[in-house]
Amino acid sequence: MERETERPPPPQLHGVVIISLPPPDNPFKGKTITAFTLSDDAPPPPPHVPPAARSPLARAARRSLLSPRSAAAAVLGASLLLFSLWICLFSEAPMQLLDEPSREEDGRRQEEERSFLFPLYPKSGGRALREVGGVKLGSISRKRKQSGKLETYASANSSTVLPIGGNLFPDGQYYTTLLVGSSPRPYYLDVDTGSDLTWIQCDAPCASCAKGPHPLYKPRKGNLVLPKDSLCLEVQKNQNNLYCDSCHQCDYEIEYADHSSSMGVLATDEMHLVAANGDRAKLNFVFGCAYDQQGQLLVSPAKTDGILGLSSSRISLASQLESQGIISNVIGHCIKRDADGGGYLFLGDDYVPRWGMTLIPRQNDLTNFYRAKVLKINYGGKQVIGGKRGYAIPVIFDTGSSYTYFPVEAYRKLITSLKTISNIFVQDSSDLTMPICWRANFPVRSFKDVKHFFQPLTLQFEKRWWIMSRSFTIPPEGYLMISNKGNVCLGILNGTEVHDGSTIILGDISLRGKLIVYDNVQRTIGWTHSDCNNPQKATGFPFFF
Repeated sequence: MERETERPPPPQLHGVVIISLPPPDNPFKGKTITAFTLSDDAPPPPPHVPPAARSPLARAARRSLLSPRSAAAAVLGASLLLFSLWICLFSEAPMQLLDEPSREEDGRRQEEERSFLFPLYPKSGGRALREVGGVKLGSISRKRKQSGKLETYASANSSTVLPIGGNLFPDGQYYTTLLVGSSPRPYYLDVDTGSDLTWIQCDAPCASCAKGPHPLYKPRKGNLVLPKDSLCLEVQKNQNNLYCDSCHQCDYEIEYADHSSSMGVLATDEMHLVAANGDRAKLNFVFGCAYDQQGQLLVSPAKTDGILGLSSSRISLASQLESQGIISNVIGHCIKRDADGGGYLFLGDDYVPRWGMTLIPRQNDLTNFYRAKVLKINYGGKQVIGGKRGYAIPVIFDTGSSYTYFPVEAYRKLITSLKTISNIFVQDSSDLTMPICWRANFPVRSFKDVKHFFQPLTLQFEKRWWIMSRSFTIPPEGYLMISNKGNVCLGILNGTEVHDGSTIILGDISLRGKLIVYDNVQRTIGWTHSDCNNPQKATGFPFFF
């Protein structure tokens, strides 16, 4: 009987090759070809087994078992496949595993990622919070009778980062500096994601202006924006006034949720920005030359010269820079949680983290606010409101508001939840810092003395992919403050005092200690915890292997 012919051993897995191709419209975002070698050693030949021992049962048992080497290869291959899929889905930057980028590519990338920094500065002052804290949420209103002022006057993507100044107590606002004019002069502007138009107090002459930190902006005849300009049409579309072909200026009026208002004309001038890498940029932008302020905007002496409008409107500063091809329409701010305040603001997408952010979709509506929907509110582990099927509360992220506002039902239920502290704190009606202030039965030297008596608030948003929870956590220091009397005051107010009373307005007090990003390209709002000391450019993504 002839000996059975031996079969050759099956081919073995020696390596994994991953090829990721660039998109056709941008070859510079291509991925590299990555190769991993698992083993160069040929497997030992299988021992000879007599045909009689090769029963069907034995062969089935051997096929059902994987060798350690095969199991390791399978796990590694699956891990690399999943990792590559994650890269393709969530990263826009090419990943270099084997080679460093060339000097030419490095230079091109640095040029594309030029960034401008806007620091936020603290204000000095000592007025009570009720006198200075307001809600901006500005909207272009129906024009009232104009005073006739000023009729006699006739690159690649980058990011701007500005320092932020200000504090919640005692001033209630945060501001940054813009340099404006052919001979640039500084102007302090309140940072306001709830306002469309940037405006500066203006000598046109000024009919009603607060005494600010700098001289009034002085326009020239050539600075005026004509009524036929597209940005003028954008501003006036909500004012119910017809286009005026014979007019020589573009009038506007803004009314804010705190019933203050600003009136003026649109002007254009140079704005000077300093990039993070030291480059200087001179850009033209359109802003409001404001000659008539009313309400809280008229309080003197004012700590600022105007308002920096950062909504999603076409007239906002970020939208204007995007239309000139300078930045992507992305806005981010980070306000420090400590008492000294400050932080930074950036325009553009270079400082947006590539991972670690909670992202929610921005709600589509007729407004330019950064609005989303909250499904429920928790205090500690207990539900305050919401949770029912179909229930949702609109929420607006607004740096122009000093405090946070809840709809009346949520506000009342929150007050009820806070009654658990009644054995330690009693309400002090003599403290007018805020509507509700409590006096402790022990001396309060700092917030650390009382923080452990309170629980965090959590705003729950719709889950991502039905399984990933998305929430915005407000720690006790994000809704409480210590008054000059040493009392604990609630920094969340009844929403019926402003706006329509049915919307949550997240103001500065609750936005501190977080990097907040408004992506007007992807229409998302995102956040992550941060100390807000130094902005960090996004660099690649974490490597896990």
